[in-house]
Amino acid sequence: MPPILPDFCNSVKLKYVKLGYQYLVNHILTLTLIPVMAGIVIELLRLGPEEIVNLWNSLHFDLVQILCSCFFIIFTATVYFMSKPRSIYLVDYACYKPPVTCRVPFATFMEHSRLNLINNPKSVEFQMRILERSGLGEETCLPPAIHYIPPTPTMEAARGEAEIVIFSAMDSLFKKTGLKPKDIDILIVNCSLFSPTPSLSAMVINKYKLRSNIKSFNLSGMGCSAGLISIDLARDLLQAHPNSNAVVISTEIITPNYYKGNERAMLLPNCLFRMGGAAILLSNHHSERWRAKYRLVHVVRTHKGADDKAYRCVFEEEDKESKVGISLSKDLMAIAGEALKSNITTIGPLVLPASEQLLFLLTLIGRKIFNPKWKPYIPDFKQAFEHFCIHAGGRAVIDELQKNLQLSAEHVEASRMTLHRFGNTSSSSLWYEMSYLEAKGRMKKGDRIWQIAFGSGFKCNSAVWKCNRTIKVQTDGPWADCIDRYPVHIPEVVKL
Repeated sequence: MPPILPDFCNSVKLKYVKLGYQYLVNHILTLTLIPVMAGIVIELLRLGPEEIVNLWNSLHFDLVQILCSCFFIIFTATVYFMSKPRSIYLVDYACYKPPVTCRVPFATFMEHSRLNLINNPKSVEFQMRILERSGLGEETCLPPAIHYIPPTPTMEAARGEAEIVIFSAMDSLFKKTGLKPKDIDILIVNCSLFSPTPSLSAMVINKYKLRSNIKSFNLSGMGCSAGLISIDLARDLLQAHPNSNAVVISTEIITPNYYKGNERAMLLPNCLFRMGGAAILLSNHHSERWRAKYRLVHVVRTHKGADDKAYRCVFEEEDKESKVGISLSKDLMAIAGEALKSNITTIGPLVLPASEQLLFLLTLIGRKIFNPKWKPYIPDFKQAFEHFCIHAGGRAVIDELQKNLQLSAEHVEASRMTLHRFGNTSSSSLWYEMSYLEAKGRMKKGDRIWQIAFGSGFKCNSAVWKCNRTIKVQTDGPWADCIDRYPVHIPEVVKL
């Protein structure tokens, strides 16, 4: 008769063997130095004070040697500190919270779909099936122009959405940090699909009357991972310009990009994308280290655009009726998996402890030399990070990363709840997830956070942050009025 319960004894023993292995490999230098230092101390005690004094007196130093040694030490220290990269601090950030008047419950969304696609019931049914399985909740928001029947995606309405999202986030950032507009040295705005003239960065400069010598950048067409591209650009600029403040604004303007056709691949974004935006203050001022929330550790970018399938898997084009929309390929998840694999290969050696790198190396050698059919070892990234912020691009994206990275439900909780409460807010979704973790009181000093985002092109970008101080639960922010309700159970299918 087979045992009813698993053999807990063996599993517990295996757990402690693994913990012992990790501790041994990760602290190998310390464990090696302890006996060496102990041996030196024992030898000194054996010699006695007189012999130690005689040994010191037997050493002969002249003035030239002492001066040369001092100069060499000072020179080496100067070169080291001059060439050391500046620390980049995330002082604070603010996320835009749409008003309740912009909410789109399932019933409202489906009623509008039926009225807008009255001649194509199959497209309406397709959108309903997507929405049922999307992981979105009843409180996600769309801009006012999309609430009209039919929608009115005019340039004026698009600018109006951009102004309310960006200016609200900026005002909140100024209030939280005490930053004044004249203190901003670098401004970076990323918005993938709405790129008017003058640019959105010019709109911000005009609104807040920023300095004439400000270094401003406007990134467009770079997809949902553009937020981390902006962080990377800000990092490079802050390395080149000491004592500077950089503001990064990440958003996606929905108004001009609502698809009104019947192509199923282009109807998907209508079901998933929602209003959102975030403003982030970065600084290389050494004085900011005391109040900054996080310190930027790594940014790793992977671009698979050389492959034709990857390049076209998220593509803006016209349908047969000349209506413009964003087409999502069926190969999207497979391409995202390949991009993630490339990104992990780069970021792994930077963040994984020695124990995980050694296991990965041994498995790789074993597959190359002994048996190619050996199962590849997937590094345990939970050893490197306490928190994971996976781009809330959709339920399938979060499911796939949770499976591939062997993460627990708690590790992906912030991503799932952000998708449920705010929908896919594109490049700003990572900041709603960070805000969720803060609102739950989970951010402690020394915690490491991994942000992962995917974007058209096709790109997979990662950023690694280290928590600078234990962050107190704040009374403001996008989660302030609903955090007590979360986490919520999200069924596989919500019947509409």
